Amino acid sequence: MHVLFVAPHFPSYQRHFVRAMHSVGAKVTGIGEASPAHMDTELKSWLHGYEQVSSVCDEQQMLDAVRRVQRREWVDRLESTIEAHILPVAAVREATKIPGLSVRAAILCRDKPQMKEHLRRHGIPCAQSAGISSVDEAVAFVRAVGYPIIVKPRAGAGASGTSRCDNDDQLASALREAGVDRGHSVAIEEFIDGHEGFYDTMSINGTPVLEFVSHYYPNVLQAMRHRNIAPYIVSTNRIDASGYDELKALGRKVITTMGLETTATHMEWFYGPRGLKFSEIGARPPGVGQWDVYAAGNEIDIYREWANAVVHGRIEARPSRRFASGIIALRPDRDGRITGYEGVLEVQQKFGQYITKAHLPAAGTPTQPIEAGYMANAWIQMRHPDYDVMREIFEVIGRTIRVRAS
Repeated sequence: MHVLFVAPHFPSYQRHFVRAMHSVGAKVTGIGEASPAHMDTELKSWLHGYEQVSSVCDEQQMLDAVRRVQRREWVDRLESTIEAHILPVAAVREATKIPGLSVRAAILCRDKPQMKEHLRRHGIPCAQSAGISSVDEAVAFVRAVGYPIIVKPRAGAGASGTSRCDNDDQLASALREAGVDRGHSVAIEEFIDGHEGFYDTMSINGTPVLEFVSHYYPNVLQAMRHRNIAPYIVSTNRIDASGYDELKALGRKVITTMGLETTATHMEWFYGPRGLKFSEIGARPPGVGQWDVYAAGNEIDIYREWANAVVHGRIEARPSRRFASGIIALRPDRDGRITGYEGVLEVQQKFGQYITKAHLPAAGTPTQPIEAGYMANAWIQMRHPDYDVMREIFEVIGRTIRVRAS
């Protein structure tokens, strides 16, 4: 099979998809923005060919690149794994008659108001939501639904650009920040109170063959707004417990209803006083290094199984479920440059056997805004046989390690 893969060079984890496809026997031609001169020898050895474009989000450039390859040889698949690439790649896929995620499904996955409207029509429980392009429309939504509400980009990822509004002043500020007074269109939703997590799959022809469930502590919006929080995510190794049956059934129904076929999926959810609610879904792997967390917790090369699904329509290995696994974000105490760490040795002595990866930027490294996410600054990935103990360890680490900056 000949697979075109978008952005094989950056971010750095993209190389694992190329490695995996090469390892299962596929010919892989990359399409990316990087010069071949900037690619290392190992990555080049996995590539059958490469097409350079100035922007992988430019539909015409991508279309031209794919057609150049098609004039040389047959292409079976065109794959992308990054949120911003999903829609332009789907359009190119459709124009060149290459199988895979459709434009319709890509739009539903990217445009949150359309996504929720579609799923509500199919009986999926969602927050009340709308796409709005004016202050008057926002006010009308609030008058109908009530506070608190959420304002966020129609096609954003995670909590980026998201604001919670509890009153008219906060709403006016959020709308100005989002550019609604200048005609920009955004998503507006009722705020759902409850615990937040995500359900991830690798699906083949619309049927999940790999499933994972993870939990946020605390919820994302709170985690991305407060510097003094060391937020963490834990992937459960108890996914086969009956308490997850409703969530798995909901996730599978969403995948079917959205028309998602052979693809990785990442679905956010809430559970609270009003029961289980769908939040959003993407036709891609999760971010924040979560696939590496799953690999460590389940003793599986998840990239290779993704490649097996795409290339051969099957998987070879099953998750062991031996470990709960997760990541904790460690925030600098201020913006600036990192000056040092406190508590690292104590954590290493107590919990070093459970650490699978860690990133502690050197003194002098510029800090990143906390809104940039769980891997923006320092972080630690871990695994432990007991989910509850894994949580307790993360709580201790969050209280112990201090990242100093000036």
